[in-house]
Amino acid sequence: MTQESKKKSIAQDVSTIGGFIAGGIAACGAVTFTNPIELIKTRMQLQGELTSKSNAPKIYKNPLQASVVIYRNEGLRGLQQGLLCGYVYQLGLNGCRIGFYEPSRYYLTKIFSPSKLTGDQYSDVPQNLLVNVVAGFVSGSAGAVLANPFFLIKTRMQSYNKASASLKVSVGEQTHYRGLADGLKQIFKIEGVKGLFRGTDAAVLRTGAGSAAQLPVYNLTKNYLLKHNLMSEGSIGLHFVASSMAGLGVAIVMNPWDVVLTRLYNQKGNLYKGPVDCFAKTIKIEGPTALYKGFWAQLFRVGPHSILTLMFMEQSMKLVHAVEQRFK
Repeated sequence: MTQESKKKSIAQDVSTIGGFIAGGIAACGAVTFTNPIELIKTRMQLQGELTSKSNAPKIYKNPLQASVVIYRNEGLRGLQQGLLCGYVYQLGLNGCRIGFYEPSRYYLTKIFSPSKLTGDQYSDVPQNLLVNVVAGFVSGSAGAVLANPFFLIKTRMQSYNKASASLKVSVGEQTHYRGLADGLKQIFKIEGVKGLFRGTDAAVLRTGAGSAAQLPVYNLTKNYLLKHNLMSEGSIGLHFVASSMAGLGVAIVMNPWDVVLTRLYNQKGNLYKGPVDCFAKTIKIEGPTALYKGFWAQLFRVGPHSILTLMFMEQSMKLVHAVEQRFK
């Protein structure tokens, strides 16, 4: 077995539940560092909601200035609002997105190109861009549905500005939850189970789009660099460059749907009928550029988050693989 095929088997020859666990561990490690920029992105996306540019108040001008304003008025805890929700959300989302990615590739290939399979293991599936994109969308969508209640609560907790009275202006509708359990209780009490899955359709579009870009771009970049001997297999530099390109791809593809999802989650009533209505209203009143509100914050979040998640994933996959091999 060559070193390349050996490396490939370590990354892919794990069970579905093993991949779920490895993906969740990697994502939780990453979100610890990226939660503050996620909070800043959320508030920038809600800023000036359905208000023309001339009348829109602008508390947050850029990610750096926003971090200073939030820290000054709300402290370090303000920047880390919703972190526990973020952990639970990442376990569900990325556990599915990463854990179901290889099984999705296997079964899609088995359905549409069975002759290309050389065995019955996930590590035997050849790389195919279209299959990779669809597998990313499928696995990401599954995670979006499973983790929707936690993303909903996290968004509302992060949009809540404890210092809105002193700033004399708030960003978006303000909903206060004392924590994850309180958020689940309040939503269930007022809206029932249906309320916990508000915005699921938009979450599928957002996460599916991001997932369809992330792992395929990562693998495409990684394979290109290895094929042309630009970087060595297993090096930190290889994972860093591939993860950086994946992060850029995700930010470009996902930001419009992320803006839509943030606004659907944060609304208390029925300002928007659904993702298409939100998309149309945002463009009509604020212009097309509104769909890229918070883009730099998004890039500063997705870039490091993708880098950290995918770099942690390499190590967590090795750990899970070693554990599974030991208990076989």
